[in-house]
Amino acid sequence: MAHELPDLGYSFNALEPHIDAKTMEIHHDKHHQAYVNGLNGALEGNDDLQGVSVEALIQNLDKIPDDIRTPVRNHGGGHFNHSLFWKVIAPGGASAPSGDLAAAIDSAFGSLDAMKEEFAKAAATRFGSGWAWLGVKEDGTLGVCSTPNQDNPLMGQAANVCSCKPILGLDVWEHAYYLNYQNKRPDYISAFWNVVNWDAVAENFAASECCGGGCGCN
Repeated sequence: MAHELPDLGYSFNALEPHIDAKTMEIHHDKHHQAYVNGLNGALEGNDDLQGVSVEALIQNLDKIPDDIRTPVRNHGGGHFNHSLFWKVIAPGGASAPSGDLAAAIDSAFGSLDAMKEEFAKAAATRFGSGWAWLGVKEDGTLGVCSTPNQDNPLMGQAANVCSCKPILGLDVWEHAYYLNYQNKRPDYISAFWNVVNWDAVAENFAASECCGGGCGCN
């Protein structure tokens, strides 16, 4: 069963002025679609991998045949990362964390503002293209880290990146912000907090299962 581009679920202009409609359209319909196409292309002829979820593929990169491991890592990562991203920036949800998620943030970082500061630093200092993440570590606590390109913390040790179950991610590839923010990545990172759907993040937190191995989040 081929992997498919998920519906965005809201209009391209729903996050304006923080993320503009044209960026959303190109990002979802062109960039994300290209990752889906690339993943499906890489899996052609590998019947045993057909129907395997993208999460299972990228969590088990060491079991992917050598000749397709890199495209599965790149395109599978891109597909998973963006699928999570569209949900955590969906309009209409809570504008701040509450309940168990808020308590976990306070426990791990001291306050929401302190978490945002650490997250923003991870996003701003990621050299070149990549992602910043808030995730559940192996010990059940929250941590912040960043990954290059389309890697993510589900890949863990197999990709030599931080290991945790991501519940919030920010795309810091230039295609995610350049039309509106140009080279001002910190401004884009700051604007991101205006569109985070904390209900979606809380759902991810509640459903999280700790990942084993890897270097861990900070």
